[in-house]
Amino acid sequence: MSHSPRVPYPKLAPKAFKAMVALAESLQAGGLGPRLSGLVKLRVSQINGCAYCLDMHARELREAGEDPRKLDTLAGWRESRLFDARERAALGWAESLTRIEATNAADADYAPLVEHFDQTGIAELTFLVVEINGWNRLAVGMRTPLP
Repeated sequence: MSHSPRVPYPKLAPKAFKAMVALAESLQAGGLGPRLSGLVKLRVSQINGCAYCLDMHARELREAGEDPRKLDTLAGWRESRLFDARERAALGWAESLTRIEATNAADADYAPLVEHFDQTGIAELTFLVVEINGWNRLAVGMRTPLP
């Protein structure tokens, strides 16, 4: 696989790029918090194999003081005792939406959310998963190089 950038998509589609940035900024101001948001973004990026986003979100989480063991076990969060019930609900939903062709966003993946998030939190989390999947597809598809 070539790792050369394909096209400069931010310059070629500036309105769409600015809309993606605006979505990201609106979610940063939401109620999920930077650590949970970062864990969700990192996990989705693991699934999608986005090296650019893996590098960015792992670095941001480390700089924010996240436990390195938590980051090291994120791919195995179901077996790791380092994740609380709220994080597990969010990660389960993020995986379900990311793999929607296989899961169809199952009720079993949605149900844990209502115990830990209000409706606004569920909406914000869902948009966060949409956002990071979009960035992953742009970065992988357009071969965005690591900084």
